[in-house]
Amino acid sequence: MKSLNYFITLITSLIISADSVLAQSNSDEHHVLYMEDISQRIESMTDVKISEDDSCIQLADSAIYGTLTLKPDTAGSPFNRGLPSWNGTALDENCGFLVQMRFPYGDGWSPWLTVGFWKAYIWSSYGQTTYSGGYIDIDYVKLYEYQSVWQFKVHFARFSIEDPSPTLHKLSFFTSDRSTTENMDYTALLNDNPDEIFIPTDFFYQYAIDDEIGGSICSPTSVSMALRSYDIEVDPLQFARDTKDPYFGIFGVWPRVVQNASEYGLNGAVTRYRSWSAAREVLAEGGRIVISVGLPLYEGHLMMLAGFTAEGNPIVHDPAKTDGYGKVYDKNNLALSWFAKGGISYTFFPQQGATAIAQDEILTTQIPVNFQLMQNYPNPFNPTTTIPFSLPEQSDVTIAIYDVTGRLIETLYSKNTIAGDHSIKWNAENLASGNYFIVMSTPDHYSVVKAILLR
Repeated sequence: MKSLNYFITLITSLIISADSVLAQSNSDEHHVLYMEDISQRIESMTDVKISEDDSCIQLADSAIYGTLTLKPDTAGSPFNRGLPSWNGTALDENCGFLVQMRFPYGDGWSPWLTVGFWKAYIWSSYGQTTYSGGYIDIDYVKLYEYQSVWQFKVHFARFSIEDPSPTLHKLSFFTSDRSTTENMDYTALLNDNPDEIFIPTDFFYQYAIDDEIGGSICSPTSVSMALRSYDIEVDPLQFARDTKDPYFGIFGVWPRVVQNASEYGLNGAVTRYRSWSAAREVLAEGGRIVISVGLPLYEGHLMMLAGFTAEGNPIVHDPAKTDGYGKVYDKNNLALSWFAKGGISYTFFPQQGATAIAQDEILTTQIPVNFQLMQNYPNPFNPTTTIPFSLPEQSDVTIAIYDVTGRLIETLYSKNTIAGDHSIKWNAENLASGNYFIVMSTPDHYSVVKAILLR
């Protein structure tokens, strides 16, 4: 396994060069500012400060509003498309931050353009989004002329000094040329056959999450699956509700979804990919990718890239399909749907200091020899515990809880599941202390372990 320093270097490069895993053409560049970079690029601060532990920018103790303006940044290649995103916190509905950018225009600068905010819409005005040189298409910078320079400005606000301050610890801007997308070599994509890899997770079917909004939450549902693949607890419905942009009224604003994941401990950015192999490298280094696709598969949709088959065909977890777990789409159709739309994606890693998992190592050990239900842990427990199980081949699996009389208490899990090691959570907060039996059944196998709930 490669060292943690390798992973940190991979995801914290200020400018990811053209031959790196997140930028695969001469025009693609990923510009990332973490706190160390932000603190060195401050042009002005008004009523904001660097936190005492140097981990973030936040409001001054006595301030309810403040601004941070950074010095201009420069790309190595001219661009006319850009994908901004950020990581920070807004702990409740009474605080937030709003991000603006500007670009050279005439003999000076364009007006400040709002590219997004987090979390609640507490602003008296959203701000400007267009000028003669380009516009912000909700979350996407589209310029009519090539530029190579930009500047960030961040507004912080809260209703009172008793409210928590919003914080910011990362700014990201992925620059590119629209012609790179228009000139994609689809023959090369079809001949790009990465090695086998698979990222397991808990599957969420978006339409089952909520009757009212289920059809609109592919983006937060896919990111919820990415979170669960790291064993991070998440309620996909609450995650979707938190992600919804109250200004535009939609759930799929790219930087908001990335920002919401950062509240759960992920280091994320809106990025692009230009090849299957480049995406596979990120998966192998412990990253997660959620891809934005269009026609011919969908009008507009997001799903988690789960890996590649032994033949190099892409695997996805598609939240719009009841059988979407580990789904293998036609490679040509998925290439047209993703890369023709620009290869736009969310890329996540654990935050710095967390352990990244080399998925190559998981792949070599993830196919067990036997059907097995392992002992839950912790045990005894109160009130939640993890139930691990393993499958040597894909199978229908049911995991249920019974009391000592043999009465069925709850069916925790029932679905067709790919081979490998898996785990689910059991929350027994509504049950009394005592002994319970966890039963895993498949069409041909049956396993039982005893769990002890102690209040």
